[in-house]
Amino acid sequence: MNLVSKMGKVLNIKDEELREYFENGFQSMGMNYYPPCPQPEKVVGLTTNSDDSVLTMLLEINEVEGLQIKKDGKWIPVTPFPNAFVVNIGVVLEIVTNGTYRSIEHRVIVNSIQGRLSIGTVYLVIYDGEMYPTSNLVSENNPLLFKRVTVEEYFRNLCARKLRGKSPLDALRIEHVQD
Repeated sequence: MNLVSKMGKVLNIKDEELREYFENGFQSMGMNYYPPCPQPEKVVGLTTNSDDSVLTMLLEINEVEGLQIKKDGKWIPVTPFPNAFVVNIGVVLEIVTNGTYRSIEHRVIVNSIQGRLSIGTVYLVIYDGEMYPTSNLVSENNPLLFKRVTVEEYFRNLCARKLRGKSPLDALRIEHVQD
């Protein structure tokens, strides 16, 4: 929550408002192992997705490349650095900041030589909460980008779809007509 608070200060979001969104959230941790594969071009380690969290922090234990992010329609490898965390903005933070902070579409590929090991921790919101942009980031020059949705609704929609990039988030986007 400390990192989220500092990120909110940059956008002039008050700590009280952030607490309203996130104080009853929880943290979860998982370990990921992607074994070496003799034909890596035929398998996917983790399909393309965006994290459905506030923030994700990932420690790539054995510093084996495999994480890729999508930028301008191209997959870019993320080079692991010793003892460094990869911090991903989650969908929830993208919604709350009305798109100022963007969740990143990513995937994991495997290789034929060495397995990849990582530990990830995610900060999640409570299931009976709501997700919506903070009011001070919505204006005439910066229109509302996302519909207000309950966390339950969002995850129900997510579970009804396969992991496909940012499609659950795209379902919440508000279309704006240009004059």
